[in-house]
Amino acid sequence: MPAPIPLPDRGGAAGPAGLTPAQIVAELDRYIVGQHRAKRAVAVALRNRWRRQMLPAELRDEVAPKNIIMIGPTGVGKTEVARRLAKLAQAPFLKVEASKYTEVGYVGRDVESMVRDLTEQAVGMVKGELMAQVQEKAEQQAEDRLLDLLLPHRGAEPFSSGSLEQVSPDASRESTLEKLRTQLRAGRLDDRFVELETQQQTMPMLEVFSGQGMEEMGIQLKDMLSNILPSKTRRRRVRVAEARRLLAQEEAQKLVDMEEVVGQAIRRVENSGIIFLDELDKVAGREGGGHGGPDVSREGVQRDLLPIVEGSAVTTKYGIVRTDHVLFIAAGAFHVAKPSDLIPELQGRFPIRVELEPLTKEDFVRILTEPENALIRQYVELLRTEGVTLRFRPEAIEAIAEIAMQVNTSTENIGARRLYTIMERLLEEISFTAPDMPGKELTIDAEHVRQRLQDVVRDQDLSRYIL
Repeated sequence: MPAPIPLPDRGGAAGPAGLTPAQIVAELDRYIVGQHRAKRAVAVALRNRWRRQMLPAELRDEVAPKNIIMIGPTGVGKTEVARRLAKLAQAPFLKVEASKYTEVGYVGRDVESMVRDLTEQAVGMVKGELMAQVQEKAEQQAEDRLLDLLLPHRGAEPFSSGSLEQVSPDASRESTLEKLRTQLRAGRLDDRFVELETQQQTMPMLEVFSGQGMEEMGIQLKDMLSNILPSKTRRRRVRVAEARRLLAQEEAQKLVDMEEVVGQAIRRVENSGIIFLDELDKVAGREGGGHGGPDVSREGVQRDLLPIVEGSAVTTKYGIVRTDHVLFIAAGAFHVAKPSDLIPELQGRFPIRVELEPLTKEDFVRILTEPENALIRQYVELLRTEGVTLRFRPEAIEAIAEIAMQVNTSTENIGARRLYTIMERLLEEISFTAPDMPGKELTIDAEHVRQRLQDVVRDQDLSRYIL
């Protein structure tokens, strides 16, 4: 694959966001079978973010994200397309379900909490990246601290479970430290014990009742208490190997500037954050003119979502986060409701609509074998850890795909998720007995597949509960 176009730092867009749409689709093809139209739509949306970063500052803020609605039954790849896109762009990603939110006065989460959760993820992502950059220096400092614990200054006793290498009294501390450093790097001291002092924040048990605006109050209250309450020092006796890891982590956190982390994270959310809004069709019902019943709440959820999707300022514990340029990818089966049942204002904020095709038997065969994370490969590698070699004949894979299609047709159509249940049922006995047969080679053929699954396929009531 060609090298990605480097992206300048203009507001926090991260990762290989300069990939062309064709490169993005090719990358998604490695993990997701079919759904070419959906891949093209999200590829263009991602590329438009890179294009926006190239614009002059006065025009950049005027370009709104082209939000997408994916329409299709469950199990056809809607979530996977969005998740892989975010991973490809190294962008903060959050999946939420629209049905979990309700309007003011109904029990449910405040819609602004999705932005807070996305910001939390971005902070963790940026902090991890910056800690990785200083890891080498942190490990050096941790090594120095550990040597001080193993060989304290004069007047203190070294705390360890065994005697360290004997050094003549006349030897200098520096030469002793170097010898200890050599032993430490060689792993010869890993099983000895040292005593560490770690700091813990004393936080009381705190529960804040849910409701509109209460989540924000809970955030502010916890922050206030964390600043007031003192840190508690705790002494721990741990092995040198574990102490080295804990000290390296502690030193890396000291080297990372949290203000810089928060600033980068907020910019990344605002410029490259992706929120996947699932089950949008569950809040799209407007039959009956919106008078009484659950439809009042459904339309209320849409109106509460509207300002977030349009662009608003949300208060988080890290500061104000604007959602003007967050990309929203909505999804739903839309069997009963239709996208046109959404309130007009919300419809206008999702200009791109993509229908995903139902999966065929041929798609199932490809899902089982082609992607880098193909199901057949997963099971083969899992059983290889027990020393069992598992092989699937091509006709066996065809039979698995055929049975998955039959069960989806006769019961509930759950798309590619059916393959997981079929494979678990098929390999249940082998998975159970695998530890007792290391070195064995097993071949799965079509006859074995039909024999293992014939009762379930024949009995629709049974398949409804098992598969």
